[in-house]
Amino acid sequence: MTGMPNAMFSQRLDQLPAYPFPRLAALLEGLEPGKTPLVMSIGEPQHEPPAMITEAMVKYASLWHKYPPGNGTPELRSAIKGWLDRRYNLPDGMIDRDAHILPVAGTREALYLIATCVIPQDQPGPKPKVLLPNPFYQVYCGAAVLNDAEMVPLAADPETDFLPDLDQIDIETLKACRLFFLCSPANPQGSVASRDYLERIIAMAQEHDFVLAMDECYADIYDREAPVGALEICAAQGRMDNVIVFHSLSKRSSAPGLRSGFVAGDPVIIKRFNALRSYCSATVPMPIMAASAELWADDAHASENRDLYRAKIDVAQEIFGNRFGFYRPPGGFFLWLDVGDDEAATKKIWVEAGVKVIPGSYLSITDADGNNPGKRFIRIALVHDLETTREGLRRIADALS
Repeated sequence: MTGMPNAMFSQRLDQLPAYPFPRLAALLEGLEPGKTPLVMSIGEPQHEPPAMITEAMVKYASLWHKYPPGNGTPELRSAIKGWLDRRYNLPDGMIDRDAHILPVAGTREALYLIATCVIPQDQPGPKPKVLLPNPFYQVYCGAAVLNDAEMVPLAADPETDFLPDLDQIDIETLKACRLFFLCSPANPQGSVASRDYLERIIAMAQEHDFVLAMDECYADIYDREAPVGALEICAAQGRMDNVIVFHSLSKRSSAPGLRSGFVAGDPVIIKRFNALRSYCSATVPMPIMAASAELWADDAHASENRDLYRAKIDVAQEIFGNRFGFYRPPGGFFLWLDVGDDEAATKKIWVEAGVKVIPGSYLSITDADGNNPGKRFIRIALVHDLETTREGLRRIADALS
């Protein structure tokens, strides 16, 4: 393809910011780690996955020869409905397994494709806007840019409990908004949206007719209290218009390799989303759907998994105390430490401690005023076993000190 004219390619790809991990590799290129390397930059769970995954794969091996249905099996949708009802104490009959639930091959592609589904391509007036927290999961940015929408990053700073300040969104932006991404518990800060916050943002979505895409993939990893979910608010209101939630087994069940998740919510969105995915999406293989159904039906392994992360937060608190802005994240498994200069700290930690973390500015974007809310921070993923985590955090603390 060398020398091919740019006219052959989508010019929107050139508008995307560099992805965080290639940027990290470039930052550390040529620097030798001071100790045995340890990767704490990637949120890839390393806990032992539940044995039921392997058992289900063997049990349902005969299903590999079948094309999987795009909307999942009835058994999987029923298991997901059961989990939603239990996890969020939903009233009987609120969730219909066929109208409100759509299994997907991991939430990355679903979060991207929801933009293709709901952003109009021929809307008169100003360009459609996609609102997203800043820092953010990079797929939100790709969903906006590649669907020719204007991305509007909303700073999620310590001063606003690491959530976008809804009071700072002007009315014209809300009128042009077609999609609002919100992550709770948040990646990377671990912040959790309160019931009042969710009530307000759902009301905004319904008043201004944009879709609220709630990324709740860390919902079962929390410190003290189970985070409120958007569907809980919808249950209290008696409607789920304009709301869609995203969940995954990657974090809950330490099984990112399954590529198994689901979306749920407004049946009008779900129906159109299913139609779109019929043309462009991979479907979850039948044996994996069978294993996924068993995982969603079992809460014990998720509780044990949560305990493992809580123990690592205890160790982090013991090591960092009140230094570097440490706080116990209410949800998720990341530390978001205030180190002043994120790139300098990342290089120092690699050279002196051999631990790879990621600069916060690589997970954020510089806004129109020249501010990058991640610039002072590094993200540390607590995904290894307890002793490996303890060793890595001690090394980081020594290097920063």
